Amino acid sequence: MSGLREECGVFGIWSGNGTDVAHDIYCGLMSLQHRGQESAGIAVCDTTGPEGNLCVHKDMGLVSEVFNEEIINSLKGNIGIGHVRYSTTGGSSIENAQPLCYRYMKGTLSVVHNGNIVNASLLKDELMNEGMMFRATTDSEVIATLVAKMRARTGRIETAIKMAAAHLIGGYAIIIMSPRKLVAMRDPLGIKPLCLGRVNDGWVLASESCALHSIGAEFVRDVEPGEILCISGEGVTSDREMCGKKHAHCIFEYIYFSRLDSEIDGISVHASRINGGKALAKAYPIDADIVTGVPESGLAAAMGYSMGSGIPFALAFHKNSYVGRTFIKPTIKERRAGVLLKLNVIADVVKDKRVVLIDDSIVRGTTITNLITMMRDAGAKEVHVRISSPPFLHPCYYGTDVPDNTQLIANNFSVEEIRKRIGADSLGYMRLEDLSSMTGDLGLCRACFDGRYPTEINC
Repeated sequence: MSGLREECGVFGIWSGNGTDVAHDIYCGLMSLQHRGQESAGIAVCDTTGPEGNLCVHKDMGLVSEVFNEEIINSLKGNIGIGHVRYSTTGGSSIENAQPLCYRYMKGTLSVVHNGNIVNASLLKDELMNEGMMFRATTDSEVIATLVAKMRARTGRIETAIKMAAAHLIGGYAIIIMSPRKLVAMRDPLGIKPLCLGRVNDGWVLASESCALHSIGAEFVRDVEPGEILCISGEGVTSDREMCGKKHAHCIFEYIYFSRLDSEIDGISVHASRINGGKALAKAYPIDADIVTGVPESGLAAAMGYSMGSGIPFALAFHKNSYVGRTFIKPTIKERRAGVLLKLNVIADVVKDKRVVLIDDSIVRGTTITNLITMMRDAGAKEVHVRISSPPFLHPCYYGTDVPDNTQLIANNFSVEEIRKRIGADSLGYMRLEDLSSMTGDLGLCRACFDGRYPTEINC
């Protein structure tokens, strides 16, 4: 991956037999670790105990760093939510780590959120004018505060959440826990993913289906765009009043964000990347000896390119799995050092070879430049770069951390200029019209490529 920060991962579980759920949440978050590596947290409640018996633990770092057996065993409760985070709004600090938990007149409220609320600043100003106080700087706190405000007007938490949702603009997947219920909602466009699973006599919610499988849960279905689900002792209820016909699912879930073994909105992530690679081979053929991909998300697309071109696929990189992701490094120098630590070329695979190198995107261009240099140093005769997404030209306002056009190499240079800057022998991007090869007729948000945002942006 060449520079995008990922989103966040959310997980929630209701155990009908009263067993503690913290360990299952831990496993779910481990499966969603690829979606956020800055902080992790778990909050649980016991539905059989008194209201307000909220237990929460969160901290900066990976899931395995934040939790140990002693901490997991101390989190007693049969319903709970968990979160892994990258900071797309608000700073990277413990104050902004989730779940966000609140105590107010009608009990407790805990929130986990993936995405970005476009009108969060406006909503925050309105709430502050009404005397509401804010501790953190995230749009997740705006959601929680708005729900708390609506909760004062109604006796049911799911009604309060529905009232709050009517004010939200953006892309989001949210799970809210009260002392007795889990309530999930997904933005009406379906920009952010969320699915429902079944385990024993309980229910599970997760950003991706791979997290369901980690605890032996059965995938039931995706939460529909605009749907609000309530899980309680009475079962699962669904409110579809906000569901509409227009959908704009994030294309980067299929290109990069989601794990290879997940299925998002009926589409296999693995199959979508294979098909994307085939489309690249058809659009940009080249004479070469091997095809390889940048681990991890470039590998499936590389296999697809190999299938479409007949050029043999080869693994040309060793990945050090114990090094953090390179794009979280704040400076170019540190990012370059991170690339060298994270990936190393297998010299005998590329020596004297004409190589097709597949990556999922080019944002700044730093990573791909370093990889091409490494390949040439290892003896590659030619390096032809193919990118399994179109040129990234516009910022994303829905939860991907590319805040302005100045960071986007494709916004400032032509394809030929980029080819020269990164040192490739040729360069080909996925064509906009070929995105449907990955997802069929699924409605997509591709504003980062064409600037056509599915909601009004007032930023």
